[in-house]
Amino acid sequence: MPSPPGPYVTGLTCRECGRPYPAEALHVCEYCFGPLEVAYDYEAIASVTSRERIAAGPTSMWRYADLLPAESTDPVSLGAGFTPLVRADRLAAELGLGELWVKNDTLNPTGSFKDRVVSVALTKARELGFKVAACASTGNLANSVAAHAAHAGMQSIVFIPSDLEEAKIVTTAVYGGRLVAVEGNYDDVNRLCAELAGEHPTWAFVNVNIRTYYAEGSKTLAFEVAEQLGWMVPDHVVVPVASGSQLVKVHKGFDELHKVGLLDEEPHVRVSGAQAAGCSPVATAFLEKSDLIRPQKPKTIAKSLAIGNPADGWYALDVIRSTGGGVGSVTDEEIVEGIRLLARTEGIFAETAGGVTIATLAKLAASGVVRPDERVVAYVTGLGLKTIDAVSPHVGPTVTIPPSMEAFAAFMETESGR
Repeated sequence: MPSPPGPYVTGLTCRECGRPYPAEALHVCEYCFGPLEVAYDYEAIASVTSRERIAAGPTSMWRYADLLPAESTDPVSLGAGFTPLVRADRLAAELGLGELWVKNDTLNPTGSFKDRVVSVALTKARELGFKVAACASTGNLANSVAAHAAHAGMQSIVFIPSDLEEAKIVTTAVYGGRLVAVEGNYDDVNRLCAELAGEHPTWAFVNVNIRTYYAEGSKTLAFEVAEQLGWMVPDHVVVPVASGSQLVKVHKGFDELHKVGLLDEEPHVRVSGAQAAGCSPVATAFLEKSDLIRPQKPKTIAKSLAIGNPADGWYALDVIRSTGGGVGSVTDEEIVEGIRLLARTEGIFAETAGGVTIATLAKLAASGVVRPDERVVAYVTGLGLKTIDAVSPHVGPTVTIPPSMEAFAAFMETESGR
């Protein structure tokens, strides 16, 4: 289903062999089976874009439309992006760090960063003539595809592991699309969707045949941070790793800003990754100094990161190594503590993926990988209400008392004696 590319998209390019392709619904090279990447005319973008042009745009991710692969005159958008960048001094003090910021993507329309990638994917899918939006998901993507498809008047059919958190099931089903629960983990679901994409070429599988465009939405996480820091970049970022795509695109986003003249200096951002110990193929390869990403069977409460065979794992590993970053993996107990630490110090309630980011940040800070003299940004990508079951056994009322002044006074006296 070809359509004219956006004004600054020149086509697609294989990341492995460099072969060019038209800007169609393609995601893999037919010669070497490498993944495809959107190619842009950066000189043309540089001739029109400016900090002033961006500032005059919408207060959403679409203010960076010049660097996105879909037409922006009528995007499929629920208003994702331009989420707060929070100065996290209390958290920094706990971790022994200096200048620390949290990119709070819990405030996107469906509660996660997936709204960024889905907005781009479905805008492009509509350009290409698709009427059905589909995906394989660990929950957040399912929420976002169902919501954006409803907003766009598209049909949706999303596939999830059957053991997903109840909150994510409900917050997908409520939008009225078709929700298919599959017996198996995410890798089983993804394999099924790859097969179905071949059988249903009129369906836009956002993380299969539309993946090349979909992934570009993550670049806005870098664009916004740079703009919110006064068009400067951090020294170090910590990014959660599932497929690895988000980490790779954040790195690409900082580089693109320099290519089109929006940054005064070439960025040198150290990029670190965060994984759960129960699903840590990238962290394992990094620690073993191996180039081989060995698939793992996920077993972790961080289900949104539970991709045992990450499609962009090698590329994420390459970015981490080339920028001088690190990778950490954390246990379920450390994930819960990370959630509680962020909530207690900064008032941000993150889902389990955010707990992975914060717990990994703590571990990397303790080992000296993340340094006190760096400007650090930690990406928190999903809302805690989606995974409330993970923390509910660990928190609750401080005390239960009868409805009397005397009972409360007795409680306060006990508290004062601590």
